Amino acid sequence: MARRARTASQTLRGTTSTDKSAILRAIAASLEANVSAIIAANERDMAQGREAGLSDALLDRLLLSEDRINAIADAARHVATLPDPIGEVVRGTTLPNGLRIRQVRVPMGVIGMIYEARPNVTVDAAALALKAGSAVILRGGHAAAQTNEVLVDLMRNAVADAGLDADSVQTIDQFGREGSVALMRARGLVDLVIPRGGSGLIQTVVRESLVPVIETGVGNCHVYVDRAAALDKALAITINAKTHRPGVCNAAESLLVHRDVAAEFLPQALRELAARDVVLHGCEATVRLAPDDVVVNPAMEEDWATEYLGLEMAVRVVETEEEAVDHIRRYSTGHTEAIISQDVEAIRYFTDAIDGAAIMINASTRFTDGGELGLGAEIGISTQKLHARGPMGLSELTTTTWIVEGDGHVRS
Repeated sequence: MARRARTASQTLRGTTSTDKSAILRAIAASLEANVSAIIAANERDMAQGREAGLSDALLDRLLLSEDRINAIADAARHVATLPDPIGEVVRGTTLPNGLRIRQVRVPMGVIGMIYEARPNVTVDAAALALKAGSAVILRGGHAAAQTNEVLVDLMRNAVADAGLDADSVQTIDQFGREGSVALMRARGLVDLVIPRGGSGLIQTVVRESLVPVIETGVGNCHVYVDRAAALDKALAITINAKTHRPGVCNAAESLLVHRDVAAEFLPQALRELAARDVVLHGCEATVRLAPDDVVVNPAMEEDWATEYLGLEMAVRVVETEEEAVDHIRRYSTGHTEAIISQDVEAIRYFTDAIDGAAIMINASTRFTDGGELGLGAEIGISTQKLHARGPMGLSELTTTTWIVEGDGHVRS
C-alpha cells in the first residue's frame, strides 16, 4: 500500500492547482450527497463505542451529525480556495558568481496519519494532503472504523472520477495495530507520520516510528487572570476556554488567578463553571474563596499536570505573575497559554517568558485552530519545534527543494 501511495504521489506531484481544488470540491459534494450513509455507519460506531465504555470526550469526537458532515464538506471546499503552496519561493538570490538560487516548496510525498475516534480528521487530512500534492495513508482506529470506511471510499471514488490515482487516499484500518506498526516502519516509502490523539497514542508513535514524526496535540492549556485583567472579559474567556468544547486539545485545563483579584473574580467564576457541570480542583486559597454552594475538591499534584479532556478544571491562586509563569513552565505541554490583562508590561513579560506553540492575549485558548487562524482545515497542532509548530495547514505539509541555475559554472 505504501508503494502504491508512493506511485500515486508521483502523479500528484504534477497535478495542477486547479485540478487539485476540483478534486476537493468533488469530495465535498460527495460527502453532502451521502449524508445518510455516513450517519448510518457512524451510528454503528457510536453504539459500539458506548458498549465499549468510551469516554464522553471520545464519543463527542466520534459523533457525526448532518451539521458536522456539512461543516467537514465546507472545510474541504475552503481548502480548495486556499493558495497552493507548491512552487512558492521561500527565498532566492543571485550570488556574486552569477549563480541564481531559490528555495521552493514541493510536496512532502507520502504522509501517514495515525489518530483515534476523529472521523473529521479523515477528510481534513486527505484534503490538506491532496492540496499539498501528497498521498495520504490513514489509520483512524477501531472506534471510527465503519465511519472512516465510508468516508475513504467516497474520497477514493472522487479522486478516481477526476482521473487521478485512487491510491492517493488509502486506509489501513483493516490491519489494526499491525498496520500501524508497518506504517511507522515504512521508512523510505512514507515520508512523514503525524499522530493525533491522546498522549498515549502520540508517545507510542514517537517512540516506535522509524519514519520522521511531527508530534501533535497534547494540551495542558492555562488561562492566567492577571491583577490588571478586565474581569468581565476574564470570566467570558475562562468559561469559553473550558466549556465550549472540553474534549479537545485547545480547551483550558487550568485557571491561574492573581491574588489581588482572586477575592473578586473567583467566587463568580467558580459558580459559573460549576453551573456548567465543571468539576473543580483548587488550591487552599481557591477552596477558601469558593461560595458555600460550590464544591471545590482540594487539588492534588497530578491535577496540575492533567489534560482532562472533559468538564474538569484545576484552579490556583498565585501571588505574582512570576509564580504564574513558573507554574506554566512546570506543567505546560507547550500547546496554548493565555493571559488576561490590560497591563502592557505584564503582557510583554508573559509572552517573552512562556514557550508555547500559541500564546493568547485577552482571547480564549480555543482559537488555536487552523480554521480560526485562517489556515483552513488543519491536520493537527504541532507542539514540537522542528519544521512545524502550532496549527499545521498546507505549508506545513510541504518540504523544500533548492534550485540552482548556472551558465557552465564549476567550483574552484
